[in-house]
Amino acid sequence: MTTDVGNGAAPGGSPDKTAREGTGTVRKLDRVVIRFAGDSGDGMQLTGDRFTSEAAAFGNDLATQPNFPAEIRAPQGTLPGVSSFQLHFADYDILTPGDRPDVLVAMNPAALKANIDDLPKGGILIVNTDEFTKRNLVKVGYAADPLEDNSLTEAYQVHKVAMATLTIGALENTGLGKKDAERAKNMFALGLLSWMYHRPTEGTERFLREKFAKKPDIAEANVLAFRAGWNYGETTESFAVTYEVAPAKLDQGTYRQITGNTALAYGLVAAGQQSGLPLVLGTYPITPASDILHELSKHKNFGITTLQAEDEIAGIGAALGASYGGALGVTSTSGPGVALKSETIGLAVMTELPLIVIDVQRGGPSTGLPTKTEQADLLQAMFGRNGESPVAIVAPRSPSDCFDAALEAARIALVYRTPVLLLSDGAIANGSEPWLIPDVADLPDLTVAFATEPNAPDGTFWPYLRDPETLARPWAVPGTAGLQHRIGGLEKADGTGNISYDPANHDYMVRLRQRKIDGIEVPDVEVEDPSGEARVLVVGWGSSYGPIGAAARRVRKLGMPVAHAHLRHLNPFPKNLGDVLARYDRVVVPEMNLGQLALLLRAKYLVDAISYTKVQGLPFKAEELQDVLADVIKGVSE
Repeated sequence: MTTDVGNGAAPGGSPDKTAREGTGTVRKLDRVVIRFAGDSGDGMQLTGDRFTSEAAAFGNDLATQPNFPAEIRAPQGTLPGVSSFQLHFADYDILTPGDRPDVLVAMNPAALKANIDDLPKGGILIVNTDEFTKRNLVKVGYAADPLEDNSLTEAYQVHKVAMATLTIGALENTGLGKKDAERAKNMFALGLLSWMYHRPTEGTERFLREKFAKKPDIAEANVLAFRAGWNYGETTESFAVTYEVAPAKLDQGTYRQITGNTALAYGLVAAGQQSGLPLVLGTYPITPASDILHELSKHKNFGITTLQAEDEIAGIGAALGASYGGALGVTSTSGPGVALKSETIGLAVMTELPLIVIDVQRGGPSTGLPTKTEQADLLQAMFGRNGESPVAIVAPRSPSDCFDAALEAARIALVYRTPVLLLSDGAIANGSEPWLIPDVADLPDLTVAFATEPNAPDGTFWPYLRDPETLARPWAVPGTAGLQHRIGGLEKADGTGNISYDPANHDYMVRLRQRKIDGIEVPDVEVEDPSGEARVLVVGWGSSYGPIGAAARRVRKLGMPVAHAHLRHLNPFPKNLGDVLARYDRVVVPEMNLGQLALLLRAKYLVDAISYTKVQGLPFKAEELQDVLADVIKGVSE
């Protein structure tokens, strides 16, 4: 779904204005955070995604945070089985999915108990009363029904809605059984929230009919449930206030809602087109990276080949083999898969072939937290191979930034003939935001010049005779006449590429490979310091961009200057990074690990970085980083 924005503002307005005249007070808001929560089988991800799509089509800026268990079907009605979807939408530029929800939709007692502490006092709580049975209450440790005492009503705006009963009633003439009818209660919730926030309905109804086109009775049931939720809000006296959030003022262009994994896939498609090379994805499904495979498999018409291999090692082997054959090889995985792929990454370092390794990080170690986010693979990306095995490292900062990060990874891999590790994470991969669709004419030219003739003084082909500027070796497609050559994992003699065990040659080649990576041209890091008076710099990478940026905004509003620098290139670092760090009295480094970037900055630049870490499987909240930055700034000022 795309939205065209012209003259700096999104089109549209509140849908069905005339239908709502006289129904109650309409309150205008600049931003809202909604969290849908229920069992992993209640369809909370679909519900949140549909509300997100309508917010995007309406022209709001938005950011989302899905949160779901790793099990395919977690135990019903239990705390570990709770699935939630949080959406932040606004009429201005926002950076995060929000710290806490303004509205919590709880489909059962487990969802209520797991999420109620995040709801601020005075927040709106909408509860599906049908699930508050004695059995379900006992499952999550409620001794009494919290809906029957005053504990909730004294703290929140509580709306008790028998969603299952109302849904079943709305579908009684469809011929569906009670159990099947009840499954549509998530669409009832979506309809109610769509009414509350003046969201359009046509897109959701069209989506439901397309999604269930082969089951028209199910499609119609979901549409009826959606309309029932809308009509309930329209007719009940329980909801006296509805809310409007105007479209955001965005740069002119065409936008679409996009997740990080989809943006990565599109970036890879663009890289293949801009380089003129076939792109081969050799991979093995793993959470949370599998959607990259799913999306790329849809685009064979762009010269994309996807191979689901039998394991991680076979996947990267196929990708590296494709690069040897003259394609752009890509493999995708998460932290455990990177460990398995490490030997082949080392082979790519030795053979000096372009290869993109996408690591969508998750909580670890081992299987860890498959569906939760973390940033703990940075040191593995830097050093997780035998020997001196340097690679380039790139990290996107948000879902939409994944498109550009994929193109940048491809540029580095192709120009410098090197593996590039692209470090995304679960928050970026599954989160979504508006993406300004670029003009194809503005995309970088990634055209590759293959070796076509002998290059050595003796009239033969030397596979390790390097470009003096990039230190990249020539890339010869196997079978090219006169360019017979041999490559492999054994050490190479400089220039000729012959196997060499000479100590001096090995020393030279190790240093040469490192010098090639160190010499990669990357943009200078930019510093956001509006006042120019900051004495504290906060440095981040990856998905910490949003929370850090939001926290910096809050701190500045309190009258405390702070600077923010965010790193896309983690190896090599931008050339101006040392000078930037030296300009500030204190450097704070928030990370979702135990201080891996801080360790690298301390080692390279001898800066006394203040490390602030979190490894809970959840992103930072802006409010917690605000407190950290405020304390550091006050300490510098005293």
